[in-house]
Amino acid sequence: MTVHFRRAGSGEPLVLIHGIGHRHQAWEPVFDRLTAHHEVIALDLPGFGNSPVPGTGMPADMAATVAAMLPVLTQWGLERPHVAGYSLGGAIGLELAATGAVASATAFSPAGFFTPAERRRALAILRMLRANSYLPTPVMRVALRSAYLRALCFGPLMAHPTRLDVDRAVGDALALRRALGFGAVARAARSYRFDCPRLAGAAVPVTIGWGDRDRIFGVHQAERARAGLPAARVVTLTGCGHVPMSDDPDLVAALILETTGAVPRPQGPDPSVAA
Repeated sequence: MTVHFRRAGSGEPLVLIHGIGHRHQAWEPVFDRLTAHHEVIALDLPGFGNSPVPGTGMPADMAATVAAMLPVLTQWGLERPHVAGYSLGGAIGLELAATGAVASATAFSPAGFFTPAERRRALAILRMLRANSYLPTPVMRVALRSAYLRALCFGPLMAHPTRLDVDRAVGDALALRRALGFGAVARAARSYRFDCPRLAGAAVPVTIGWGDRDRIFGVHQAERARAGLPAARVVTLTGCGHVPMSDDPDLVAALILETTGAVPRPQGPDPSVAA
């Protein structure tokens, strides 16, 4: 299986996994902050970004996705790396943690804590965003020069969409349009729910961060994660959306680095999050 990735830095390895329809560039706002402490590998999932659909087709479900990821990590010479992800990538990170394959997991708004109705609503929003990405590229590039239209197009995903520059916005829209794995992953999501007891027995640090302005899953789903995973650190990210890296890169990087143990966790309540 061919997986495109960006690799930089030194130290204990940290793998970054994006969400459905996105690409590894989603991590750019925090990438350099993380490479100061870790060897960081930001990947494009199969069927997304620059990674092709596997010759055998897209994995049929989450179990197959995780099974396909394990030999990739071995191929890269990674033994129990740290992992961080958001949305689909957050769920993959938690699943990897449940298998004991990673040293820690940080998940932002992970999939799998939704009700069937919430899952249908989230996929409907994402499909709408994907439909919008089929505008002719020159028209889309001109339109996204407008801060108002960038806010309209990316508002469901982040709290501060105008922080995206035009090139990033166009690149993300094209990645969503060209995401050949989108349909297969969306279909697989119909039967997916995260199995909390599987992770409860894993002795690895786990942090779950949820933006209080998440319009895809909704921050109330964090309460289900908190109830199902009492040993995990579950925090609310103030002023952040579903894809929080651009909204507050310092906070996102800090949570990841505190979970990996690269930096100490602050003593006492953190004013930037609600535990």
